[in-house]
Amino acid sequence: MFETFRKYLEDKIALTDQDYELIKSVSSFKKLRKRQYLLQAGDVCRFNAFVCKGFLRYYYADEKGQEHIMQFVPENYWTGDRESMDSGLPSKYNIDAIEDSEILLLKKEDFEMIRKTIPAFNNFVNDTLRKNIVVLQERIHVSISFSAEEKYSNFILKYPSIGNRVPLHMIASYLGVSAETLSRVRSQSTKK
Repeated sequence: MFETFRKYLEDKIALTDQDYELIKSVSSFKKLRKRQYLLQAGDVCRFNAFVCKGFLRYYYADEKGQEHIMQFVPENYWTGDRESMDSGLPSKYNIDAIEDSEILLLKKEDFEMIRKTIPAFNNFVNDTLRKNIVVLQERIHVSISFSAEEKYSNFILKYPSIGNRVPLHMIASYLGVSAETLSRVRSQSTKK
């Protein structure tokens, strides 16, 4: 699994073999079966997780049990509950596997040590965080400004491969529309 992570980093930044050895020495790995949790609401998030293989979802369930998907997490993406990790408070969110998955985990303390020890990694993390803020701003804009049709078109345009990997009801949850509405929108879009 570490080789997958190393290849990901090699495509982004230049690190030495010594840097990779340090990162590998504090990395742990977890295999998740489909529907198995990486993080459950009520637990404190203590790690940064990188998906080496598989597909996860980051979501919360409201008081009625309705799931609201905040993020899909395919291969080569990071996940974890930053708020819970930074505050030490229990998470409001769940992270579970949509497919059998292999995850690299870096504990909060180890992740911060790597950032302090390897300046290129720290710069990479800062750049990734900046990009994530832009993505989140766009997600909020789409969520509050677009019609159901526009949300679906935007989703398919930005994430064409995800539609084939997740059930319709999960895409509907991510878009903030009912499964029935999404089914109608998809039906209408194929007629055009």
